[in-house]
Amino acid sequence: MHFHVMFALASTALLAISAAAAAASPAYQQDVVKGLQEQAIAALREKATTEKGSSSCNLFNAHIRKDWAVMTAMERKAYTKAVNCLLNKPSKYDPNVVPGAKSRYDDFVAQHINQTMSIHGTGNFLSWHRYFVWSYETALKEECHYEGYQPYWNWLSYQDNPSESPVFDGSDTSMSGDGAFVAHNGSVSGAGNIFLPSGKGGGCITSGPFKNMTVNLGPVSPAMDGETKVPSTFAWNPRCLKRDLSAYTAGKWLTLTNLLNITTGPAASTIETFQDELQGRFTDKFLGMHAAGHFVLGGDAGDLYASPVDIAFWLHHAMLDRIWWIWQALHLPQAFTVAGTITILNRPPSRNTTLEDPIYMGQSNAPERPISQLLNTLGGEPLCYIYL
Repeated sequence: MHFHVMFALASTALLAISAAAAAASPAYQQDVVKGLQEQAIAALREKATTEKGSSSCNLFNAHIRKDWAVMTAMERKAYTKAVNCLLNKPSKYDPNVVPGAKSRYDDFVAQHINQTMSIHGTGNFLSWHRYFVWSYETALKEECHYEGYQPYWNWLSYQDNPSESPVFDGSDTSMSGDGAFVAHNGSVSGAGNIFLPSGKGGGCITSGPFKNMTVNLGPVSPAMDGETKVPSTFAWNPRCLKRDLSAYTAGKWLTLTNLLNITTGPAASTIETFQDELQGRFTDKFLGMHAAGHFVLGGDAGDLYASPVDIAFWLHHAMLDRIWWIWQALHLPQAFTVAGTITILNRPPSRNTTLEDPIYMGQSNAPERPISQLLNTLGGEPLCYIYL
């Protein structure tokens, strides 16, 4: 049977079961996600065999980004060691321009703050963040001798208790755990439209490799009750990293039903519907999987501008990129298309994004590139990776 026919049948089957997906067992959820992953690889393999020409990058030599949960303790520690290395290297920014950037890690936070209003709710949201994660991964490798690749946080696990996840369990092989309990009245998300109840944290993280981490930038747009906005965008504001892990948010939005909707369901029909559903429909009080991931972390990660201050940002956005990668593989005729404008939620109204629009990374080791060069993770230059 031809692959596309097989895929159509598989998609129908997945949609038929999606109504019950929210209550599915964790093992069942993982099986379905594994199935999507295998379909993606099969589609890319078929594409490679039908296309003429050769590439220096292919399925057999591409770098592999892994689920944090399947990495060995040694691999996890190598990653957190490299992140701590960036946290201790000096910033490359002029202190007169970005006074709050004290570390090399802060350079990436500053870049996200600087471009926030033109990289969210826009046609470059997916490609900008793909290149952003790649540039961070490259800095870990080139500046801190990291020999692995950027891991991802698999949302479809531990939704009922994120603090039990190997990503957030607070062990020395985690990305540190929840914050200390601080009584507060929750967080406001979805452009002020969605209230999220407080979790069991809210204060400084107290365990794991980043328990002594100093956050220097933000909050520019604090979401958690009790947080105070900095007086100026790039002001120096040294403090601890705060989290408030939210099972409520994970269970409501990081669901198999929502994942199937954007990969094989109605919202998967075009790049526009895919990315819009992924980013959320805030006026409908639908947070979307992108914002939901940030608010599962809570605390500092809820700041639209300075969310990368939480070192788990990169695992979350690698998962977002993985979902886009799966969508691209399952929708090859549309894989390298864009939709949307160049201003956040088209406010103010602006022109449409084009494939030739430049993606700029500021003080990183990633030169400016057009979106067209960032759509294919097997393109070879600069990207050559897959997800497993």
